[in-house]
Amino acid sequence: MKTIHSRQVQGLVKSEYNLQEIQIIFQFLEDNQSLFFPSLSNGLFPAAVTSAETQYTCYSSVWVRDNIYVAYSHYILGKTDIAIKTVSSLMSYFKKYKNRFEQIINREADSQDPMNRPHIRFNGTSLEEIDQKWAHAQNDALGYFLWFYCNLVREGKLDLQQEDVEVLALFALYFQVIHYWEDEDSGHWEEVRKIEASSIGVVIAGLKSLKRLYLQFDFISHCCRYENKLVTIHLIDDLLEEGVSALQKILPSECIEPESKKRRFDAALLFLIYPLHIVEENIADQILQDVIGNLQGDYGIKRYLGDSFWAPDYKKKLPPETRTTDISDDSSLRDSLLTPSGEAQWCIFDPIISAIFGSKFQKTKQKVYLERQIEYLNRSLGQLTGEDCEFGGLRCPELYYSENGKYVPNDSTPLLWTQANLAVSLKMVEHSLLQHEP
Repeated sequence: MKTIHSRQVQGLVKSEYNLQEIQIIFQFLEDNQSLFFPSLSNGLFPAAVTSAETQYTCYSSVWVRDNIYVAYSHYILGKTDIAIKTVSSLMSYFKKYKNRFEQIINREADSQDPMNRPHIRFNGTSLEEIDQKWAHAQNDALGYFLWFYCNLVREGKLDLQQEDVEVLALFALYFQVIHYWEDEDSGHWEEVRKIEASSIGVVIAGLKSLKRLYLQFDFISHCCRYENKLVTIHLIDDLLEEGVSALQKILPSECIEPESKKRRFDAALLFLIYPLHIVEENIADQILQDVIGNLQGDYGIKRYLGDSFWAPDYKKKLPPETRTTDISDDSSLRDSLLTPSGEAQWCIFDPIISAIFGSKFQKTKQKVYLERQIEYLNRSLGQLTGEDCEFGGLRCPELYYSENGKYVPNDSTPLLWTQANLAVSLKMVEHSLLQHEP
Protein backbone atom coordinates (compact mmCIF):
# COMPACT_ATOMS: atom_id res chain seq x y z
CA MET A 1 0.00 0.00 0.00
CA LYS A 2 1.77 3.11 -1.25
CA THR A 3 -0.34 5.92 0.20
CA ILE A 4 -1.97 6.07 3.62
CA HIS A 5 -2.92 9.62 4.55
CA SER A 6 -3.93 9.07 8.17
CA ARG A 7 -1.39 8.09 10.83
CA GLN A 8 -4.18 6.41 12.78
CA VAL A 9 -5.12 4.27 9.81
CA GLN A 10 -1.48 3.29 9.30
CA GLY A 11 -1.63 1.50 12.63
CA LEU A 12 -4.67 -0.52 11.55
CA VAL A 13 -3.84 -1.56 7.99
CA LYS A 14 -2.42 -5.07 7.56
CA SER A 15 -1.79 -7.43 4.65
CA GLU A 16 -3.91 -10.07 6.37
CA TYR A 17 -6.82 -9.71 8.78
CA ASN A 18 -8.86 -11.88 11.03
CA LEU A 19 -12.56 -11.22 11.61
CA GLN A 20 -12.00 -9.39 14.89
CA GLU A 21 -9.51 -6.99 13.29
CA ILE A 22 -11.98 -6.02 10.56
CA GLN A 23 -14.65 -5.45 13.19
CA ILE A 24 -12.22 -3.22 15.10
CA ILE A 25 -11.66 -1.14 11.95
CA PHE A 26 -15.41 -0.92 11.42
CA GLN A 27 -15.91 0.31 14.97
CA PHE A 28 -13.00 2.75 14.68
CA LEU A 29 -14.57 4.33 11.60
CA GLU A 30 -17.97 4.46 13.27
CA ASP A 31 -16.50 6.09 16.38
CA ASN A 32 -14.78 8.74 14.24
CA GLN A 33 -17.92 9.36 12.13
CA SER A 34 -16.12 8.30 8.97
CA LEU A 35 -19.26 6.36 8.05
CA PHE A 36 -21.76 8.95 9.28
CA PHE A 37 -24.60 9.52 6.81
CA PRO A 38 -26.53 12.72 7.58
CA SER A 39 -30.01 12.29 6.16
CA LEU A 40 -33.02 14.48 5.60
CA SER A 41 -36.17 13.76 7.60
CA ASN A 42 -37.63 11.87 4.63
CA GLY A 43 -34.67 9.50 4.46
CA LEU A 44 -32.91 11.04 1.46
CA PHE A 45 -29.22 11.91 1.55
CA PRO A 46 -27.25 14.88 0.20
CA ALA A 47 -24.37 14.00 -2.08
CA ALA A 48 -21.82 15.38 0.37
CA VAL A 49 -21.50 17.22 3.65
CA THR A 50 -21.04 20.85 2.65
CA SER A 51 -19.96 24.00 4.46
CA ALA A 52 -20.32 27.68 3.63
CA GLU A 53 -17.09 27.42 1.63
CA THR A 54 -18.12 24.31 -0.31
CA GLN A 55 -21.80 25.09 -0.82
CA TYR A 56 -20.95 26.18 -4.38
CA THR A 57 -20.60 22.50 -5.35
CA CYS A 58 -24.39 22.09 -5.00
CA TYR A 59 -23.64 18.73 -3.37
CA SER A 60 -26.24 19.50 -0.71
CA SER A 61 -28.75 18.48 -3.40
CA VAL A 62 -30.04 14.93 -3.79
CA TRP A 63 -28.87 12.74 -6.68
CA VAL A 64 -30.90 9.61 -7.48
CA ARG A 65 -27.79 7.55 -8.26
CA ASP A 66 -25.91 8.48 -5.08
CA ASN A 67 -28.97 7.77 -2.95
CA ILE A 68 -29.31 4.28 -4.39
CA TYR A 69 -25.68 3.54 -3.51
CA VAL A 70 -26.14 4.88 0.02
CA ALA A 71 -29.38 2.91 0.41
CA TYR A 72 -27.72 -0.23 -0.96
CA SER A 73 -24.87 0.14 1.52
CA HIS A 74 -27.31 0.30 4.43
CA TYR A 75 -29.10 -2.73 3.03
CA ILE A 76 -25.83 -4.70 2.90
CA LEU A 77 -25.11 -3.62 6.49
CA GLY A 78 -28.47 -5.00 7.59
CA LYS A 79 -30.07 -1.57 8.05
CA THR A 80 -32.89 -2.33 5.65
CA ASP A 81 -35.30 0.13 7.27
CA ILE A 82 -33.03 3.01 6.21
CA ALA A 83 -32.82 1.69 2.64
CA ILE A 84 -36.61 1.35 2.47
CA LYS A 85 -37.14 4.91 3.68
CA THR A 86 -34.74 6.23 1.04
CA VAL A 87 -36.25 4.41 -1.94
CA SER A 88 -39.79 5.18 -0.73
CA SER A 89 -39.01 8.89 -0.83
CA LEU A 90 -37.47 8.48 -4.28
CA MET A 91 -40.68 6.77 -5.39
CA SER A 92 -42.66 9.72 -3.97
CA TYR A 93 -40.51 12.05 -6.03
CA PHE A 94 -41.05 10.06 -9.23
CA LYS A 95 -44.80 9.96 -8.54
CA LYS A 96 -44.83 13.72 -8.15
CA TYR A 97 -43.13 14.20 -11.51
CA LYS A 98 -44.42 11.22 -13.43
CA ASN A 99 -45.53 13.67 -16.10
CA ARG A 100 -41.85 13.78 -17.13
CA PHE A 101 -42.15 10.13 -18.17
CA GLU A 102 -45.65 10.46 -19.60
CA GLN A 103 -44.93 13.45 -21.83
CA ILE A 104 -41.97 11.70 -23.45
CA ILE A 105 -43.85 8.39 -23.75
CA ASN A 106 -46.74 10.21 -25.44
CA ARG A 107 -44.25 12.22 -27.55
CA GLU A 108 -45.57 15.48 -26.12
CA ALA A 109 -42.04 16.51 -25.09
CA ASP A 110 -38.73 16.28 -26.90
CA SER A 111 -36.50 13.72 -25.18
CA GLN A 112 -33.45 15.32 -26.82
CA ASP A 113 -33.83 18.24 -24.42
CA PRO A 114 -32.43 16.89 -21.12
CA MET A 115 -34.57 19.32 -19.13
CA ASN A 116 -37.66 17.47 -20.39
CA ARG A 117 -36.41 14.17 -19.00
CA PRO A 118 -36.97 12.95 -15.43
CA HIS A 119 -34.68 15.05 -13.27
CA ILE A 120 -32.04 13.03 -11.50
CA ARG A 121 -30.87 15.86 -9.20
CA PHE A 122 -33.42 17.71 -7.06
CA ASN A 123 -34.18 19.44 -3.78
CA GLY A 124 -34.45 16.57 -1.34
CA THR A 125 -36.21 18.50 1.40
CA SER A 126 -39.16 19.63 -0.71
CA LEU A 127 -38.96 16.95 -3.43
CA GLU A 128 -38.95 19.84 -5.90
CA GLU A 129 -37.06 20.08 -9.15
CA ILE A 130 -34.20 22.57 -9.25
CA ASP A 131 -34.68 25.37 -11.78
CA GLN A 132 -31.22 25.13 -13.31
CA LYS A 133 -30.03 23.67 -16.59
CA TRP A 134 -28.57 20.26 -15.89
CA ALA A 135 -27.58 17.07 -17.73
CA HIS A 136 -30.68 15.12 -16.72
CA ALA A 137 -30.34 12.63 -19.59
CA GLN A 138 -28.96 9.93 -17.29
CA ASN A 139 -30.47 6.53 -18.01
CA ASP A 140 -28.18 4.85 -15.50
CA ALA A 141 -29.71 6.82 -12.60
CA LEU A 142 -33.21 5.66 -13.55
CA GLY A 143 -31.96 2.11 -14.05
CA TYR A 144 -30.39 2.04 -10.59
CA PHE A 145 -33.67 3.04 -8.98
CA LEU A 146 -35.65 0.44 -10.93
CA TRP A 147 -33.09 -2.26 -10.06
CA PHE A 148 -32.94 -1.67 -6.32
CA TYR A 149 -36.60 -0.79 -5.77
CA CYS A 150 -37.83 -3.91 -7.56
CA ASN A 151 -35.33 -6.07 -5.69
CA LEU A 152 -36.68 -4.82 -2.35
CA VAL A 153 -40.25 -5.49 -3.46
CA ARG A 154 -39.37 -8.98 -4.64
CA GLU A 155 -37.80 -9.73 -1.26
CA GLY A 156 -40.98 -8.64 0.51
CA LYS A 157 -39.36 -5.55 2.03
CA LEU A 158 -41.73 -3.12 0.28
CA ASP A 159 -45.47 -3.28 -0.28
CA LEU A 160 -46.67 -2.01 -3.65
CA GLN A 161 -49.66 0.26 -4.06
CA GLN A 162 -51.41 0.61 -7.42
CA GLU A 163 -49.80 4.00 -8.08
CA ASP A 164 -46.37 2.45 -7.42
CA VAL A 165 -47.12 -0.21 -10.01
CA GLU A 166 -48.06 2.44 -12.56
CA VAL A 167 -44.85 4.38 -11.97
CA LEU A 168 -42.72 1.24 -12.40
CA ALA A 169 -44.52 0.60 -15.68
CA LEU A 170 -43.60 4.10 -16.84
CA PHE A 171 -39.90 3.25 -16.56
CA ALA A 172 -40.23 0.40 -19.06
CA LEU A 173 -42.33 2.45 -21.48
CA TYR A 174 -39.93 5.37 -21.19
CA PHE A 175 -36.90 3.18 -21.94
CA GLN A 176 -38.77 1.82 -24.95
CA VAL A 177 -39.61 5.23 -26.40
CA ILE A 178 -36.12 6.69 -26.01
CA HIS A 179 -34.51 3.49 -27.41
CA TYR A 180 -32.20 3.29 -24.40
CA TRP A 181 -29.92 0.81 -26.20
CA GLU A 182 -28.93 3.52 -28.71
CA ASP A 183 -29.76 6.64 -26.73
CA GLU A 184 -26.99 9.14 -26.12
CA ASP A 185 -27.07 10.08 -22.45
CA SER A 186 -24.77 11.88 -20.02
CA GLY A 187 -24.32 8.80 -17.86
CA HIS A 188 -22.60 8.41 -14.51
CA TRP A 189 -20.34 11.44 -15.03
CA GLU A 190 -23.01 13.87 -16.31
CA GLU A 191 -20.94 14.95 -19.27
CA VAL A 192 -21.13 15.05 -23.09
CA ARG A 193 -23.83 12.69 -24.30
CA LYS A 194 -22.87 9.44 -26.01
CA ILE A 195 -24.02 5.82 -26.24
CA GLU A 196 -22.46 4.36 -23.09
CA ALA A 197 -22.15 0.73 -22.07
CA SER A 198 -22.28 1.69 -18.39
CA SER A 199 -25.71 3.29 -18.85
CA ILE A 200 -27.12 0.53 -21.04
CA GLY A 201 -25.92 -2.05 -18.52
CA VAL A 202 -27.63 -0.39 -15.56
CA VAL A 203 -30.92 -0.19 -17.47
CA ILE A 204 -30.60 -3.89 -18.28
CA ALA A 205 -30.16 -4.61 -14.57
CA GLY A 206 -33.27 -2.55 -13.81
CA LEU A 207 -35.35 -4.29 -16.45
CA LYS A 208 -34.21 -7.71 -15.29
CA SER A 209 -35.28 -6.81 -11.78
CA LEU A 210 -38.64 -5.59 -13.11
CA LYS A 211 -39.07 -8.83 -15.07
CA ARG A 212 -38.47 -10.94 -11.96
CA LEU A 213 -41.03 -8.84 -10.16
CA TYR A 214 -43.50 -9.33 -13.01
CA LEU A 215 -43.07 -13.09 -12.87
CA GLN A 216 -43.64 -13.11 -9.13
CA PHE A 217 -46.64 -10.80 -8.90
CA ASP A 218 -48.16 -10.84 -12.42
CA PHE A 219 -49.47 -7.30 -12.12
CA ILE A 220 -47.72 -5.12 -14.66
CA SER A 221 -50.19 -5.88 -17.43
CA HIS A 222 -52.99 -4.34 -15.35
CA CYS A 223 -51.53 -0.87 -15.12
CA CYS A 224 -50.80 1.67 -17.83
CA ARG A 225 -51.66 2.12 -21.50
CA TYR A 226 -49.95 4.77 -23.61
CA GLU A 227 -50.59 4.80 -27.34
CA ASN A 228 -52.11 1.33 -26.97
CA LYS A 229 -48.79 -0.01 -25.70
CA LEU A 230 -49.16 -2.38 -22.80
CA VAL A 231 -46.35 -3.32 -20.46
CA THR A 232 -46.11 -7.08 -20.89
CA ILE A 233 -43.47 -9.69 -20.23
CA HIS A 234 -42.86 -9.75 -23.97
CA LEU A 235 -42.20 -6.01 -24.02
CA ILE A 236 -39.67 -6.36 -21.21
CA ASP A 237 -38.01 -9.28 -23.01
CA ASP A 238 -37.79 -7.23 -26.22
CA LEU A 239 -36.21 -4.33 -24.33
CA LEU A 240 -33.72 -6.67 -22.72
CA GLU A 241 -32.84 -8.26 -26.05
CA GLU A 242 -32.12 -4.85 -27.59
CA GLY A 243 -30.00 -3.80 -24.62
CA VAL A 244 -28.01 -7.02 -24.37
CA SER A 245 -27.30 -6.98 -28.10
CA ALA A 246 -26.05 -3.38 -27.96
CA LEU A 247 -23.99 -4.06 -24.84
CA GLN A 248 -22.25 -7.05 -26.40
CA LYS A 249 -21.16 -4.89 -29.33
CA ILE A 250 -19.68 -2.18 -27.08
CA LEU A 251 -18.04 -4.06 -24.21
CA PRO A 252 -15.38 -4.10 -22.91
CA SER A 253 -15.29 -0.49 -24.12
CA GLU A 254 -17.46 2.25 -22.67
CA CYS A 255 -18.28 3.88 -26.01
CA ILE A 256 -17.43 2.90 -29.59
CA GLU A 257 -18.84 5.96 -31.31
CA PRO A 258 -16.26 7.70 -33.49
CA GLU A 259 -13.83 10.52 -32.77
CA SER A 260 -14.07 12.40 -29.48
CA LYS A 261 -16.87 10.26 -28.05
CA LYS A 262 -14.99 6.99 -28.37
CA ARG A 263 -13.78 5.70 -25.00
CA ARG A 264 -12.01 2.42 -24.41
CA PHE A 265 -11.60 2.58 -20.61
CA ASP A 266 -14.07 3.88 -18.03
CA ALA A 267 -14.25 2.90 -14.37
CA ALA A 268 -18.07 3.20 -14.42
CA LEU A 269 -18.05 -0.23 -16.07
CA LEU A 270 -16.99 -1.70 -12.72
CA PHE A 271 -20.54 -1.21 -11.44
CA LEU A 272 -21.83 -3.65 -14.05
CA ILE A 273 -19.75 -6.28 -12.25
CA TYR A 274 -20.64 -5.19 -8.72
CA PRO A 275 -23.23 -4.60 -7.45
CA LEU A 276 -25.22 -5.31 -10.63
CA HIS A 277 -23.72 -8.69 -11.65
CA ILE A 278 -24.84 -8.41 -15.28
CA VAL A 279 -21.67 -9.15 -17.30
CA GLU A 280 -20.18 -12.54 -18.03
CA GLU A 281 -17.04 -13.56 -16.17
CA ASN A 282 -14.65 -13.15 -19.10
CA ILE A 283 -15.90 -9.61 -19.80
CA ALA A 284 -15.82 -8.78 -16.09
CA ASP A 285 -12.21 -9.91 -15.91
CA GLN A 286 -11.32 -7.77 -18.93
CA ILE A 287 -12.98 -4.69 -17.42
CA LEU A 288 -11.15 -5.28 -14.16
CA GLN A 289 -7.84 -5.66 -15.97
CA ASP A 290 -8.53 -2.53 -18.04
CA VAL A 291 -9.23 -0.37 -15.00
CA ILE A 292 -6.32 -1.64 -12.92
CA GLY A 293 -3.88 -1.47 -15.80
CA ASN A 294 -4.90 1.89 -17.28
CA LEU A 295 -6.74 3.99 -14.70
CA GLN A 296 -5.31 3.05 -11.31
CA GLY A 297 -3.04 5.56 -9.56
CA ASP A 298 -1.30 5.91 -6.21
CA TYR A 299 -4.16 7.94 -4.69
CA GLY A 300 -7.23 6.43 -6.30
CA ILE A 301 -8.60 5.51 -9.72
CA LYS A 302 -9.24 7.80 -12.67
CA ARG A 303 -12.73 7.81 -14.10
CA TYR A 304 -11.31 7.72 -17.63
CA LEU A 305 -8.27 8.96 -19.52
CA GLY A 306 -8.61 12.63 -20.40
CA ASP A 307 -10.96 13.44 -17.52
CA SER A 308 -10.60 17.17 -16.84
CA PHE A 309 -12.86 17.41 -13.77
CA TRP A 310 -10.61 18.64 -10.96
CA ALA A 311 -7.63 18.92 -13.29
CA PRO A 312 -4.37 20.10 -11.67
CA ASP A 313 -4.73 23.39 -9.76
CA TYR A 314 -8.45 23.36 -10.52
CA LYS A 315 -9.36 25.86 -7.79
CA LYS A 316 -6.75 28.32 -9.02
CA LYS A 317 -7.89 28.12 -12.62
CA LEU A 318 -11.67 28.19 -12.15
CA PRO A 319 -13.84 30.37 -9.89
CA PRO A 320 -16.28 28.48 -7.65
CA GLU A 321 -19.32 29.20 -9.80
CA THR A 322 -17.82 27.36 -12.80
CA ARG A 323 -16.18 24.37 -11.12
CA THR A 324 -19.25 22.12 -11.07
CA THR A 325 -21.41 23.60 -13.83
CA ASP A 326 -23.13 21.59 -16.57
CA ILE A 327 -20.62 20.87 -19.36
CA SER A 328 -22.72 18.31 -21.23
CA ASP A 329 -22.99 20.58 -24.28
CA ASP A 330 -19.37 21.73 -24.40
CA SER A 331 -16.44 20.55 -22.27
CA SER A 332 -13.71 22.35 -24.22
CA LEU A 333 -12.98 25.04 -21.61
CA ARG A 334 -12.60 22.51 -18.83
CA ASP A 335 -10.63 20.13 -21.02
CA SER A 336 -8.13 22.88 -21.76
CA LEU A 337 -7.06 22.77 -18.11
CA LEU A 338 -5.87 19.17 -18.19
CA THR A 339 -2.16 18.41 -18.28
CA PRO A 340 -0.68 15.02 -19.29
CA SER A 341 -1.48 12.35 -16.68
CA GLY A 342 -3.17 15.05 -14.59
CA GLU A 343 -6.54 13.34 -14.18
CA ALA A 344 -8.03 13.35 -10.69
CA GLN A 345 -8.01 10.01 -8.87
CA TRP A 346 -11.36 9.03 -7.39
CA CYS A 347 -12.12 7.19 -4.16
CA ILE A 348 -15.39 5.43 -5.09
CA PHE A 349 -13.78 2.66 -7.15
CA ASP A 350 -11.24 0.88 -4.95
CA PRO A 351 -13.97 -0.38 -2.58
CA ILE A 352 -15.90 -1.73 -5.58
CA ILE A 353 -12.83 -3.57 -6.87
CA SER A 354 -12.38 -5.00 -3.38
CA ALA A 355 -15.99 -6.21 -3.45
CA ILE A 356 -15.49 -7.73 -6.90
CA PHE A 357 -12.48 -9.74 -5.71
CA GLY A 358 -14.49 -10.66 -2.61
CA SER A 359 -17.26 -12.08 -4.78
CA LYS A 360 -14.68 -14.09 -6.73
CA PHE A 361 -13.17 -15.45 -3.51
CA GLN A 362 -16.55 -16.38 -2.04
CA LYS A 363 -17.38 -18.24 -5.26
CA THR A 364 -14.05 -20.03 -5.81
CA LYS A 365 -12.40 -20.07 -2.35
CA GLN A 366 -9.10 -19.24 -4.07
CA LYS A 367 -6.91 -17.38 -1.59
CA VAL A 368 -5.42 -15.13 -4.28
CA TYR A 369 -8.78 -13.40 -4.59
CA LEU A 370 -8.97 -12.82 -0.83
CA GLU A 371 -5.51 -11.26 -1.02
CA ARG A 372 -6.62 -8.93 -3.82
CA GLN A 373 -9.80 -8.13 -1.92
CA ILE A 374 -7.77 -7.01 1.09
CA GLU A 375 -5.31 -5.11 -1.14
CA TYR A 376 -8.12 -2.90 -2.46
CA LEU A 377 -9.76 -2.54 0.93
CA ASN A 378 -6.41 -1.23 2.18
CA ARG A 379 -6.21 1.21 -0.72
CA SER A 380 -9.68 2.43 0.26
CA LEU A 381 -8.68 2.87 3.90
CA GLY A 382 -5.53 4.68 2.80
CA GLN A 383 -7.68 7.27 1.03
CA LEU A 384 -9.21 8.48 4.31
CA THR A 385 -8.00 12.01 4.96
CA GLY A 386 -5.03 12.72 7.18
CA GLU A 387 -4.99 14.63 10.42
CA ASP A 388 -3.90 17.87 8.72
CA CYS A 389 -6.67 17.87 6.11
CA GLU A 390 -8.74 21.08 5.96
CA PHE A 391 -11.94 19.02 5.92
CA GLY A 392 -10.97 17.04 9.00
CA GLY A 393 -9.23 13.73 9.49
CA LEU A 394 -10.62 10.30 8.63
CA ARG A 395 -13.04 11.62 6.02
CA CYS A 396 -13.93 9.95 2.70
CA PRO A 397 -13.14 12.26 -0.23
CA GLU A 398 -14.73 12.25 -3.63
CA LEU A 399 -11.27 12.37 -5.20
CA TYR A 400 -7.66 13.48 -4.91
CA TYR A 401 -6.33 16.05 -7.37
CA SER A 402 -3.01 17.81 -7.86
CA GLU A 403 -2.68 21.19 -6.18
CA ASN A 404 0.73 22.83 -6.29
CA GLY A 405 2.17 19.45 -7.22
CA LYS A 406 0.66 17.65 -4.22
CA TYR A 407 -2.39 15.38 -4.29
CA VAL A 408 -5.11 16.67 -1.94
CA PRO A 409 -8.82 15.95 -1.43
CA ASN A 410 -11.23 18.10 -3.41
CA ASP A 411 -13.99 20.19 -1.85
CA SER A 412 -16.61 17.41 -1.96
CA THR A 413 -15.26 15.85 1.23
CA PRO A 414 -16.78 13.82 2.75
CA LEU A 415 -18.67 12.26 -0.15
CA LEU A 416 -21.44 9.91 0.93
CA TRP A 417 -21.05 7.68 -2.13
CA THR A 418 -17.44 6.99 -1.12
CA GLN A 419 -18.52 6.22 2.44
CA ALA A 420 -21.20 3.86 1.17
CA ASN A 421 -18.78 1.89 -0.99
CA LEU A 422 -16.18 1.71 1.79
CA ALA A 423 -18.76 0.29 4.20
CA VAL A 424 -19.79 -2.32 1.61
CA SER A 425 -16.17 -3.36 1.03
CA LEU A 426 -15.62 -3.83 4.76
CA LYS A 427 -18.75 -5.95 5.02
CA MET A 428 -17.65 -8.04 2.07
CA VAL A 429 -14.30 -8.73 3.74
CA GLU A 430 -16.22 -9.84 6.83
CA HIS A 431 -18.17 -12.30 4.68
CA SER A 432 -14.99 -13.62 3.11
CA LEU A 433 -13.26 -14.10 6.46
CA LEU A 434 -16.27 -15.93 7.84
CA GLN A 435 -15.81 -18.44 5.01
CA HIS A 436 -12.02 -18.51 5.23
CA GLU A 437 -11.35 -18.76 8.92
CA PRO A 438 -11.53 -22.24 10.51
